[in-house]
Amino acid sequence: MIDFFKKSEETEIVQKIREAERNTSGEIRVHLERELDGFNVLDVATEVFYILEMEKTEQRNGVLFFIVPSEKQFAILGDKGINEVVPDNFWDEIRDILGSNFKNKKFKDGICLGVERVGEKLHEFFPYQSDDKNELPDEISYGE
Repeated sequence: MIDFFKKSEETEIVQKIREAERNTSGEIRVHLERELDGFNVLDVATEVFYILEMEKTEQRNGVLFFIVPSEKQFAILGDKGINEVVPDNFWDEIRDILGSNFKNKKFKDGICLGVERVGEKLHEFFPYQSDDKNELPDEISYGE
């Protein structure tokens, strides 16, 4: 397992995911990968997206925050359902939130702010319904 966050920081991120998902049918995951082994960050993030079965949400509204701390790279991927409805510059906004915080070594803060903003947008397009269920785990996942 990648030892990047303090336990309290990890707990705070998971809590932020749960808060965001309380208002939407969308699903948010955070994944940390050890290294890219020379591969492109977006390619690896896409592979992990499918390994985590994020495309299997009913409304195709999963979002993955994919982070490779050792290589100072990250990607944010939204599934088909959310990509069809968010403004064109939405992912740039989330990228900038993470990027500016990461540059200042505020990794937990960047992720929490990014998750919060994604949650707001998911709520706008995919509001919580009384029959919604949590389709994916909220915990941070870790690559090899």
